[in-house]
Amino acid sequence: MNDQQQIDEIFQRIAGDLSMIADRELKVQHAEVQRTTARVAGAKLVHISFKLGFEHAGQITHGSLLIPLPDSIALACYLMMMPDDGVKSKRNLSSFDSGTKDAMLEIGNFIGGAADAALRSIGLDDIRVRSESCQGVKANVRPAFVYDEGTPLIVGRAKAQLHSWPAFEMILMLPVLEPASVSSSAAA
Repeated sequence: MNDQQQIDEIFQRIAGDLSMIADRELKVQHAEVQRTTARVAGAKLVHISFKLGFEHAGQITHGSLLIPLPDSIALACYLMMMPDDGVKSKRNLSSFDSGTKDAMLEIGNFIGGAADAALRSIGLDDIRVRSESCQGVKANVRPAFVYDEGTPLIVGRAKAQLHSWPAFEMILMLPVLEPASVSSSAAA
C-alpha cells in the first residue's frame, strides 16, 4: 500500500468532513510524506493532538493529527455555529470553556471517522480507526500517544487553510498499515 495514497486520502476525507460540519471550507494541499522512526513535533505554536487508534489484526496501534491551537479552536467554534467575529475573538485563547472542549472532542470524533472511511476507500477494510481524545501539545514538543520509539511511522505534512484564516501546517502520523491479505500472503 502506498504511503502517499494513505496520507492524501485521509487528509482529503478529513478536509471534506470538517468543511461540511464547520460550514466553512477547509482546503488541504498535496502532502509531503516520509517514513520516520520518531514522533514529530509541531513548530512555533501550541498544537492540538487529535489522537487516533488503529485496530488491525487484533492489535491497536496509534497515531495523531496535529493542528495548531488557533485553527483547532476555530473548527470547534464553527461546530458550535459561532459567526466569524466570534471565532476571531476566540482564536488566540490559551484555555477554553467546557463547551469548546466538548466541541474539540467532537472534532476528534469526526477526524477518526474520516480516517476510518478513507482507509476503507483504498482497500484497507480490515482496519478500524477511532478517536482516542485530544490534548494540547506545546510548540516543538512531540505529542504523547502509545508508541515504541524506533517503530516506523508514516508522517504527512500538508499546508491547509480554513475559510479565510491564515494557512497552517497539519501533521498526520500513522502507524505502518497493510491489509490482512498482504500480511497473510507474506507469511505463507
